[in-house]
Amino acid sequence: MTFFALLWHLAGFLAPALGLAAVLWTVPRLWKRARSARWSARTEALMLFGSGVVVLLAGLIVLGRDGKMLTYTALVLAQASVAWWNRSR
Repeated sequence: MTFFALLWHLAGFLAPALGLAAVLWTVPRLWKRARSARWSARTEALMLFGSGVVVLLAGLIVLGRDGKMLTYTALVLAQASVAWWNRSR
């Protein structure tokens, strides 16, 4: 495998975590009535992305391959929980 193929595979592996983190980071900022976050914007984005990467890696290790629906379900639940906890008081 070439270096660029490795980068392409890694980008494809991390894309769901990055995409969902971007949505969960952006949408609350569009609402006027949204509560302020506990963390700064940068920390919130890194925590959302980091929790997604951990879930994707755990799914890869436990299930033996990437792209299982159970892993994506856990990804949504984990990142939504982090976003909810950050915005709740």
